[in-house]
Amino acid sequence: MKKIDFSNNKKFMIRGARFSSLCANIKYKDRLDLTLILLEAGSIVTGVFTNSKTKAPSVIWSKKVVKSASKNEEEPIAIVINSGNANAFTGKEGTQAIEKVVSEIAENLKISKKRILMASTGVIGEPLPYKKIIDKIPSLTQNLTENQVVDCAKAIMTTDTYPKLRFKKFKLDKNFISILGIAKGSGMIAPNMATMLSFIITDIKISYAILQKITSNLSDKTFNSITVDSDTSTSDMVLVSTTSSANMKPIKKFSDNRIKQFSKTLELVMKELAIEIVKDGEGSNKLIEYQIIGALNDKSAKNIALSIANSPLVKTAIAGEDPNWGRVIMAIGKSGEKVSPEKIEIKFGDLKVAEKGKISEEYNEEKLKEYMQWDSLTVEVNLRLGQGSFECYTCDLTDDYVKINADYRN
Repeated sequence: MKKIDFSNNKKFMIRGARFSSLCANIKYKDRLDLTLILLEAGSIVTGVFTNSKTKAPSVIWSKKVVKSASKNEEEPIAIVINSGNANAFTGKEGTQAIEKVVSEIAENLKISKKRILMASTGVIGEPLPYKKIIDKIPSLTQNLTENQVVDCAKAIMTTDTYPKLRFKKFKLDKNFISILGIAKGSGMIAPNMATMLSFIITDIKISYAILQKITSNLSDKTFNSITVDSDTSTSDMVLVSTTSSANMKPIKKFSDNRIKQFSKTLELVMKELAIEIVKDGEGSNKLIEYQIIGALNDKSAKNIALSIANSPLVKTAIAGEDPNWGRVIMAIGKSGEKVSPEKIEIKFGDLKVAEKGKISEEYNEEKLKEYMQWDSLTVEVNLRLGQGSFECYTCDLTDDYVKINADYRN
């Protein structure tokens, strides 16, 4: 993927959206940690949320807002995000903290609380220092501009080592449509929708029902197809919004041909952000793509892919650049899915390593060792049982992952 130049905020402007970020010292001193996104009246918001049974109050709150947001498009939409504190497993105080923050934003922006979403990321179990946030809300709302996107991408980071941002512009009929996305995520990443924080904004005119369906479908193909460490967070969400600012006839029917082109570009933005999250996996050195083909069905392919991708033994072998393909065989076997060992064929890149229930006659240990030194690897598993397929992305597991997570709260 092309490296993003973050030096010019103005390159990422989108009609009908304004941004603000600052340091509230929630956890980190002298570091951006508070963000506000304001979408003008007429905007709609859709989303997908973590399936965690210990989900944070911000997830519960924002999920309700998404469900009701389509009923009132006459007011702007506000999204407030803090890093450094997940406000998860914090009891009634956690919910009350959200209500206080949202109420203050509503007062400053003169909009309904039902049009305000909140997202939090950071340490679980610590009370949210909401007074620090409230003290900064006047400045946060007064400093909204169209060109603070890069700072917002930085402000939502926790253990991320760099901001994650994508911007695409494409022609739809006679109009140009923009799609802007920022994301955070590095650890506690596993595909169980959603698996990080991501905020994507477009200016297309489209109905809520259609955009929500597109958001859900594309999330499964992108954000729901990555894993770093098999852990699913309490706080994660993906919000896809539109300011409806484009000069075009609105998309109101699923049969509209324009949906295909829009979905294709949106999927590209979401997939690139998802891959950036894996590349920035805590302590990771290698990006690995697992391609499962020939499974009984797509669900079976997905289970097998994640069984391999989440295996610590496979991850550590790749980190050590050890061509121990037997660990892939192990991970396939423990998936619980139906396989026929004598039909399985495995390739690392273009190198065939196993087939017909044993090591391949084409196997070349030296060539495989050379391939394992690459920083981006592809492993293909062909089960030769059916038409099911699934692709997922993951990273290796290094000593640095242990160090980062052992020292996370220090």
